[in-house]
Amino acid sequence: MDQSSQIVQYILSGLSNGAIYALIGFGFAIIYNATGIINFAQGEFLIVGAMTAVSLARVVPLPVAIALAVLITALLGGLVELIFIRRVREASVLRLIVITIGISIVMREAMLHIWDEKVRALPFFTGTDVSTISILGAHISPQALWVLGVCAVIVTGLTLFYRYTLMGRAMRACADDRMAARLCGINARWMVTLSFMLSAGIGAMAGCVISPLTQTQYDMGAPLAIKGFTVAILGGLGNSFAAVAAGLLLGLLEAFTVSQFASAYKEAVSIVVLLLILVFRPSGLFTRSDIGNLRAH
Repeated sequence: MDQSSQIVQYILSGLSNGAIYALIGFGFAIIYNATGIINFAQGEFLIVGAMTAVSLARVVPLPVAIALAVLITALLGGLVELIFIRRVREASVLRLIVITIGISIVMREAMLHIWDEKVRALPFFTGTDVSTISILGAHISPQALWVLGVCAVIVTGLTLFYRYTLMGRAMRACADDRMAARLCGINARWMVTLSFMLSAGIGAMAGCVISPLTQTQYDMGAPLAIKGFTVAILGGLGNSFAAVAAGLLLGLLEAFTVSQFASAYKEAVSIVVLLLILVFRPSGLFTRSDIGNLRAH
C-alpha cells in the first residue's frame, strides 16, 4: 500500500471510529440539555442494547432483534429517570452526577450476572468479517459504512424531530426555559423522561451497529463513555449536532496518532484532548456563535 492509500486508510478508520464516538456523545448532550447533568451511565446503555440484541438474535431475525433491543433499552432509560432522577429532582447537579455513576456500576454488575464475562458480537449486517470495500486503494469493512450511515440517519432524524414535531419543540422549549415551558402547559417532567429514553435508545442503536466490529463485553461501557464524554465536551455540552464534528475530529486524531506512534497511545488521545479542552476552552470548540443554526435545542 503506497503512502496516499495509507492516508486514505487512516482517514476512513478515523471517520468510522469518530461516528461511533459521535453517537455516544449525542446521548450526553440530549440529557444535559434536559437536566443539566452528565449521565455517566450512557456507556452502559450502549452495552445493554448490544447484549440484548445478541440474545434476541438467536430467536428472531437480526433487524427485529435490533429494533426490540433499542425499544427495551429506551424503556430502561425512562425507568432509570423515573426511579432515580425524578425522586431527587431538587438535588444538586453533583449529587445527580454521582447517582448516574452509581447507576452505571449497578448496570455493569447486572450485565455480568446476566451475560457473564464472555465476549459476544452481532453478525455483520452485510458481508462477513473478511469482506472489505476498496476506496482509493484503501480498504474498509462494510460494517464501518453502516456506522457512518446510522450516524447520518440519526443526525437527520433528530434535526427533523426537534424542528418539525410538537414533542421535539416541547423538548427544545424545556431545555431553553423550563419554567416558561410549564406556563405554556408543557409537562416538563415527561420531557425529561423522554430525553432519557431517547438518549438510551440512541446508545442502544450505537451498541448494535458497532458490535460486529468491536465485539461486546459487559465492562466495555466505561471506556466508551469516556470517549463520548470527551466528544460532548469538545463539541460544547448541550449541542447534540456539534458532537458529530467533535466525534469525527477525535476519531481522526486517534487514527493519525496510531500512524505515527504505537497503537497503545490511541487510548490516551481522548484523555489528553479532554484535559486540554477543560483547561483552555471549557465551553468547547463550537460555541453558540460558532454553530448558528446548527444548535439542536
